[in-house]
Amino acid sequence: MSTFAVKRAGLTVLGLGLLLVSMSARVAYLQTIGRDRTLHSAERQQHQTETLPARRGTIFDATGTVMAGTVQNQDLFVDPKFLADFYTVEGRDYLEFQRTIHKLAYLVDKRPGEICDILSTNSTKRFVKLRENLDETTVEEIKKLKIPGVGFSPCAERFYPMGSIAAHILGGTGKDGHGLDGLEMKFDNMLSGVNGYKRTLKDARRNPIAVDADDYHPAEHGKHLMLTIDANIQMMAEQELAAACKEFNAQTGEVVVLDPFTGDILAIANYPTFNPQNIEDSTPEIRTNRVLVSPYEPGSTIKPFIAGPALAWNITRPEEIFRTNGEHYVTPYGRRITDVHNGYPQLAFWDVLVKSSNIGMSMLGERMGNQKIRSALSNFGFGTQTGIELPGENHGRLNPLNQWTKYSTESCSQGYELTVTPLQLARGFSCYANGGRLISPRIISGILDAEGNTINRQRATDINLLPQSIDPTTALLVRRILADVPIRGTAMKARSKTWNIFGKTGTAHISEGPGKGYSATLFNSSFIAGCPVEDPRIIVAFVIHKPHAESHYGGAVAGPGASRLIERCMAYMQVPPSPDLTPPPPQVAAKLHNYNPSVYQNRTTASANH
Repeated sequence: MSTFAVKRAGLTVLGLGLLLVSMSARVAYLQTIGRDRTLHSAERQQHQTETLPARRGTIFDATGTVMAGTVQNQDLFVDPKFLADFYTVEGRDYLEFQRTIHKLAYLVDKRPGEICDILSTNSTKRFVKLRENLDETTVEEIKKLKIPGVGFSPCAERFYPMGSIAAHILGGTGKDGHGLDGLEMKFDNMLSGVNGYKRTLKDARRNPIAVDADDYHPAEHGKHLMLTIDANIQMMAEQELAAACKEFNAQTGEVVVLDPFTGDILAIANYPTFNPQNIEDSTPEIRTNRVLVSPYEPGSTIKPFIAGPALAWNITRPEEIFRTNGEHYVTPYGRRITDVHNGYPQLAFWDVLVKSSNIGMSMLGERMGNQKIRSALSNFGFGTQTGIELPGENHGRLNPLNQWTKYSTESCSQGYELTVTPLQLARGFSCYANGGRLISPRIISGILDAEGNTINRQRATDINLLPQSIDPTTALLVRRILADVPIRGTAMKARSKTWNIFGKTGTAHISEGPGKGYSATLFNSSFIAGCPVEDPRIIVAFVIHKPHAESHYGGAVAGPGASRLIERCMAYMQVPPSPDLTPPPPQVAAKLHNYNPSVYQNRTTASANH
């Protein structure tokens, strides 16, 4: 045999060997990895897995009104390749195609050219979304067009039927359906539920045949929230706040309305507001719920929380005379204190509160000392969170005692050198309405399952089990003193003709920053109030920031708006008109500034004419 024949035979044997090895490897592959892939491919061809979306839970107000719900809509999609083949491969009339596109464009609020651009750009794709969240009427009209390659997939749209009402409470949802801000974010997991799925067996033409029991897992729909909010009171609060801010050219403002016995939040409002339906059009700054997130120096609205403990601890008496000596007072270390309301030669302590005397409160603060002032404020919960079920609550600022200085004595007595939120202010003021108990504000009253059955009824804590911030006798006394504020004090523009209001005004200079002092032209103007005096039903904290007007005092800026809101709430809650307010005790009345008992009379007549 020639050498050539031997080499050729060797190459042939080698080739056959390699072929055998490759075939063995292929068989091994098909029996292992390839088998799994083949089975997986067959599985995909024979089965289709479909997500069963969970429906987001509804948020109701205290009366059962829907404040946030979910509407089942449809997304519109198209198969551009199938549509192109239909009109080109099958030789369809191009004019017919154009007419169809024009009709579709009209229904989905797009330009015909825009749809054509989408189709041509994605001509090789099998799925392109044209429009989201189409309502049922529009879907039916599109179906009548019988456009090949056009279909629908279910989608859920969050719906806020009251528009911007309670926007800062509710928050909103993003395009992914999950919560952004407010209750929507805080309770996102509970509201969202859990998606289900089903695996459907298909025939050769991809038509569904059957679903095995093990291949069907229904969605767990989200739970529903019941709020303490009353949508009507919420609407009133937002209207009065907006009106006041616009009247006084104010940048921002906040309102809280709560029940002083249960802690139920009836309304929380911020100005300016936004529409959660179009949350993408708002900024994070506008969406901030400043009622509980943005503390500020409260000014004179802090005075009742120092005065009450001073009375309870017998540091002063309502009839005690404070020698205020006019507009100015110089402290023992040389600091100059000014009374902005023209000053008084002397005032009974009753009128130190009613007339909001900075000098009188500074004198009281010096008598109490820093430790007792701080203890008094701490007893009303300042410097701590209220625990409300909303995200981002700020605890405010009440410095530890070792950070207080000689200046703190007068500063804190006038509402500076500490910060509070409107919610903290309303919580503390409730103590003067409910017998001295420090309530726990709440906004959730219950949780319902997907079928609407109550699974968690969150009842208000028994008032008798709450911390006692001040004794009931002193709480009643301070409440009566503060009832004079709208009648003969700093909030006469807030007096109601129908109901007895008790309250305290506040006007605080705004700090320009660390080391820069306070602005001479920028103020926080506020009024904290309760009604009616004889049987309090609500507490209202009404705060206006940076009003630009001739008058910036709390009694002129915040007082009237708060009073209008209180009157509307009282009428809505069907609270009977108040009787004439009882004048101060004789031993106090004899020492009051320019006292005239007639200001308390003719209440019934005034109420009848209101």
